Amino acid sequence: MRVLLLMLFFTVGASSQQSNPNRPAMVPELGANLPAQAVGPNDLIAVSVYDAPELSRTIRISADGYIRLPMLKTRVKAEGLYPADLEVAIAKALREGDILVDPYVTVTIAEYHSRPISISGAVKMPVVFQADGPTTLLEALARAQGLREDAGREILVSHSQSGPDGKPITLTRRILVRGLIDEADPDLNVKLVGGEEIRVPEVGKIYVVGNVKKPGVFPVQDGSDTTVLQAVALAEGLLPYANHQAYIYRREGAGSKNEIPVELGKIMQRKSPDVPLTANDIFYIPEDHGKKIGMAALEKILLFGSTAGATALIYTGVR
Repeated sequence: MRVLLLMLFFTVGASSQQSNPNRPAMVPELGANLPAQAVGPNDLIAVSVYDAPELSRTIRISADGYIRLPMLKTRVKAEGLYPADLEVAIAKALREGDILVDPYVTVTIAEYHSRPISISGAVKMPVVFQADGPTTLLEALARAQGLREDAGREILVSHSQSGPDGKPITLTRRILVRGLIDEADPDLNVKLVGGEEIRVPEVGKIYVVGNVKKPGVFPVQDGSDTTVLQAVALAEGLLPYANHQAYIYRREGAGSKNEIPVELGKIMQRKSPDVPLTANDIFYIPEDHGKKIGMAALEKILLFGSTAGATALIYTGVR
């Protein structure tokens, strides 16, 4: 009698477990799932339907966000659903299609392809990778092997979202490099979920050419107060024949080049205010031809005068 009761107990328990939709102990192991995020086009998912191997398979979500299962007449909308929500949607479709009475569905993410994060600009290795889970800005920069030496002082993080009218709009946030890295401000280490574009602009440059001791290209941060006198100092000063009338060549918004005269002599004599420079300005100090010709003539006169004096001394016998 006791044996009969035990057999009856296990039989009832097994039958109740089969009728119970929440039967995790009976679901086959599928391996570790990727962090749960809403799926999108081109993502690869693994669908497992318990006790229905003909319906279990890996499926690539179509470009319009749907999946198709065998024996189902209609496709299942997958885009924007989390794995748990997609399990419910597939189970509902199987019931409504009279395929299974009480399906138990498990969805795991095999590969994300709909959540790219791109990093470009002044980084050591521009890269595009898939966000298989929440990622921070610092982690994304580490994937790009960090910033280059010519990186600017801001990082631009852009992402698209639907506007009030349903049309996509792009929002951009500017992150200060000093606050993110040097000051370790946690509010600037933004969370990335995929779909972001990270751009690190190069530091601005000014070009100093002409009659200076060290012509060259010098970095200048956007918005900083770099001036004509600072540019002359960066170029280690003027040459002897430098003209005190200099010029700034600046490209305007329409692409045209604007020539801006600069009274360099008056600025250096503190008779005129210093002139600010902006990124990509060309600061040109021409040669003063009149001064050069005058100096050359003076050298000849001095040379001629000293030669004549030496000759006179020889003829007069002065040693």
